[in-house]
Amino acid sequence: MTEPLIFEYSVPGRRGVELPEPDVPETPLPEGFQRADLPLPEVSEVDVVRHFLRLSQMNYGVDKGFYPLGSCTMKYNPKINEEMARLPGFAHLHPYQDPETVQGALALMYHLQEFLKEIGGFAAVSLQPAAGSQGELAGILMIRAYHRDRGEGKKRIKMLIPDSAHGTNPASSAMAGLQVVNIPSDRRGNIDLDALRKECDETVAGLMITNPNTLGLFDENLLEAIDLVHRCGGLIYGDGANMNALMGICKPGAMGFDVMHYNLHKTFSTPHGGGGPGAGPIGASERLAPYLPGPIVAIDRERTVRPDEPFYTFVWPERSIGRVRAFHGHFGVFVRAYTYIRMHGPRLREVSEAAVLNANYLLARLRGIYPVPYDRLCKHEFVIMGKIPGTPIRALDISKRLMDYGFHPPTNYFPLIVPEALMIEPTETESKATLDAFAEAMRRIAEEAREDPERLQQAPHTTPVRRLDEARAARSLVLRYAPAPAPQPASEPR
Repeated sequence: MTEPLIFEYSVPGRRGVELPEPDVPETPLPEGFQRADLPLPEVSEVDVVRHFLRLSQMNYGVDKGFYPLGSCTMKYNPKINEEMARLPGFAHLHPYQDPETVQGALALMYHLQEFLKEIGGFAAVSLQPAAGSQGELAGILMIRAYHRDRGEGKKRIKMLIPDSAHGTNPASSAMAGLQVVNIPSDRRGNIDLDALRKECDETVAGLMITNPNTLGLFDENLLEAIDLVHRCGGLIYGDGANMNALMGICKPGAMGFDVMHYNLHKTFSTPHGGGGPGAGPIGASERLAPYLPGPIVAIDRERTVRPDEPFYTFVWPERSIGRVRAFHGHFGVFVRAYTYIRMHGPRLREVSEAAVLNANYLLARLRGIYPVPYDRLCKHEFVIMGKIPGTPIRALDISKRLMDYGFHPPTNYFPLIVPEALMIEPTETESKATLDAFAEAMRRIAEEAREDPERLQQAPHTTPVRRLDEARAARSLVLRYAPAPAPQPASEPR
């Protein structure tokens, strides 16, 4: 039986809290600050607790089950990260405090910068950007500023972006006033070098590369592509959202990337989604480090708080593009990422190795059941086609049916270059038993597609909300609760 919502529990006079009598004189609110009528529900404490508990049980999260959302790296978030972020010395800080009073926080930020420099192979890192998309924009603004300082700002107007890149890449470039030029993929899912060669001229500002790309493939033409762009005077932007496949194995900076953002809420296990904070620090090569957004944390060699202890302070890169957000970044996210890195230490490489192993194992289990558009060794994620030959089933039907088996669906219809795409990323935190259960569910769904396709087309069958009319849901949004009309008494027979 469907439980009523909290508004439907309301009974006049019922209370969930008793406020004490005020011990100061009451002051009426100024006119206009108080509503004449505020129809809040009148409920008991137990009603409120049960209501919100039921809502939480309807939600799906990585703490509840497998979350194979490709491109998002929805790995389990260790609870030690949360404990560290809630330490009073971190949680109760204020960004306006004097640096002398927050040396512990600044030390953490400084060492996180150093860790990210080492992991990515960069000369410097800024923690400023609040998300990967903001890191992208900051990086593109750095590239633009670099060209302007060289007197080439007006002619270097093109940003080359492969069709296997993340969807935010074109948006970031366009927001920075650059012309977006699409570079197609070759038959193996790499950057098409012939197409890239044709675009490499003195108008190129740079190339944005997601590597591994959104097909889950390490680009076999990567070094040659980087060399082509550098030789025509362009710079390389790396979308580091897929860094979970590379840690301790290869360094983008060493391969020729000039600037790259990290997603702390993906690779370094900070919770994300639901509108919560992320973080998109960016690393830069020697030539772009002066343009990093600021401030960044550095050691002041002329000051100490205690003997033999460094003094940490904020500094500005020489030619900084300025702030990209208020204050100094999402500090709680920094604490979680720092904790994650310190807990793994030199074993971070094992994180990436396990992520790649899990993805290839799952791909091997699904190969032959679903079409694989680019069938070669994948990295931390892979793309299959959500269609069963000889059936009307689409990727959306498969994803909806997965909910009935207790699994969150993978990413649907992305990347756009694969029809009926299902993008699956198991991450390193899932066991073989979980992967086998998911593969078995996908196998059974493929059988159902042949035997009872209508069942898939009407799925899900067991979730709190059944399949919606997507067009109607998009056009006629319901943004607040409205009670159902009370039933009218039957009229007296005449």
